[in-house]
Amino acid sequence: MQSIRHLIAVASGKGGVGKSTVTVNLALALAAEGARVGLLDADIYGPSQPAMLGLPAGTRPDTEDGQLLLPVPAQGLATMSMGYLANERTPMVWRGPMAGGALAQMLEQTRWGELDYLLIDMPPGTGDIQLTLAQKAKLTGAVIVTTPQDIALLDARKGIEMFRKVDVPVLGIIENMALHRCSQCGHVEHIFGEGGGERVAAEYGVRLLGSLPLAASVREETDAGRPTVASDPASAAGEAFIAAARALRAVVEAVEGGEDGAAAPTISITDD
Repeated sequence: MQSIRHLIAVASGKGGVGKSTVTVNLALALAAEGARVGLLDADIYGPSQPAMLGLPAGTRPDTEDGQLLLPVPAQGLATMSMGYLANERTPMVWRGPMAGGALAQMLEQTRWGELDYLLIDMPPGTGDIQLTLAQKAKLTGAVIVTTPQDIALLDARKGIEMFRKVDVPVLGIIENMALHRCSQCGHVEHIFGEGGGERVAAEYGVRLLGSLPLAASVREETDAGRPTVASDPASAAGEAFIAAARALRAVVEAVEGGEDGAAAPTISITDD
C-alpha cells in the first residue's frame, strides 16, 4: 500500500445516483492526463466496473506465488473487482463482516504497483464496508456523489457525516444528473432539481467538484464498455467529467501541500 500516493473513496449515501459511472470516468480522466491510476470496485454486492470497462464475462486476475492478486489491466487502469472473483450471476449473500473481509483482501492482497491514485468505488450507504475501509486504509479523502434531488441530498449528508466520524476528509461533492438538454430542441430542464449539490457543499464547507449532465449517451457508452471519457471526451458530458477530475486533483494537491483547498475550482454546466 505504500506504493499508492492517494487513496480516494468515491461514495454515495444511496444507490441510483450514478456513483460507479462517475468513478470510472474520473479514473479514466486522471489516467488520460498522465497519472498512474488504479480502480478498486468495492461494491461487493453489485460489482459493475468489469462490465463498464468492457471486460468479457469470466475475466479472472492472475496471481503471484498463488497469494497476491495481480490487477486486471483495462483501458489504461489497474483494476480489481469482486466481479473477477465470482460468477456474474451469483449473488454475494454475505453478512457485513464477510463483505468487509473480502474488501480488505482485495485492497491489501493485490499487487497494485506504483500508483498516483487508487479510486475506490464504494457500495452505496453507510455501513460495515465503509468502516472497514476507514480502518484498513489511510484514505486521502472521500468524494460524495449525489443528484440534486432532496431525497438523495439527505443521504449525501449522512455520507459526509459518516466519513467525518471516522476522520476521513471529504474532498468534495459531485452533483450527477444536474440537468438534461433535449437532443431535439436544446431545451434545458433540471429534472431532479437545481442547485442541491452546491447547497450541501456550502453547508459543510467542502468543494462542489462538478455538476454533470443527465445524458443518454453516458448510459449508452457505459453499457457498451467504453465510458464517456474514453469514447467521446470532447462531448459536453466528457468535458464535464474531465473538469471534475481536474478539480479533484487540485483539491488533493492542496491537501497534500497542507492547504485547505480553498483555491480549488468549482466546475458546473450552465444553461446556455
